[in-house]
Amino acid sequence: MCTYQTEKVAVDGSGKGAQGWFPVSDATVYVDHPVHAPYGHTVNIDFLNPALGPSSRVALELTEEAALALADAIRASVVSAPAGIASANQKV
Repeated sequence: MCTYQTEKVAVDGSGKGAQGWFPVSDATVYVDHPVHAPYGHTVNIDFLNPALGPSSRVALELTEEAALALADAIRASVVSAPAGIASANQKV
């Protein structure tokens, strides 16, 4: 079932699209019908940079199980890294 519940979050990172790498500033997460994945509904995650136009978008369509596993893996990876290693203060 489509929830129409959309979560938006500001992010600071990079994504790789058809034109190569670009900075991402926003992420959107929602449950809806997928465009490409062969399922009735998916957890859809878009990473984008609206200032760069519609081609600056990376989209994911994941099953519920895959989305929850990804969230767990992200948390586990960040928690297990040495303190501050993933901090924005570590830009190179």
